Amino acid sequence: MISSIEVPFPSPEDLPRAFTRAWSSKDARLMASFFTDDADFLGLTGESADGRAQIAELLAGELAGAFSRARLVTGKVRFRPVGRDVVIVQQRFVLSGIINADGSDAGRVGAVFISVMTRAGTGWLIVSGQFVVES
Repeated sequence: MISSIEVPFPSPEDLPRAFTRAWSSKDARLMASFFTDDADFLGLTGESADGRAQIAELLAGELAGAFSRARLVTGKVRFRPVGRDVVIVQQRFVLSGIINADGSDAGRVGAVFISVMTRAGTGWLIVSGQFVVES
């Protein structure tokens, strides 16, 4: 676990860097801790999960499979406040090192992680997230 990541996040602006660091360390549990207990998530493989435990399972499966060697390079990020206690975070990434079913390199793809974050006590957590390939 990466001990320097504080969850809940003091600010929504902390999410993109924390997500990238947790992805690089392949720490599905840490990534799941970024979500509320009752959050929902749509992953890169098109699978969905409800709740922190299922999100951790989904991410662990993705990180052990096609994305076991995948690297994220961050792109543009946008923060959209939707009231005082809700922010939408849209982080673009380029993924490389994806593995096809036959073991070959799948090349690079663009992806976007869209998170609806809500105030959680003194910090922020994701209540709904979608990490999807851009078309």
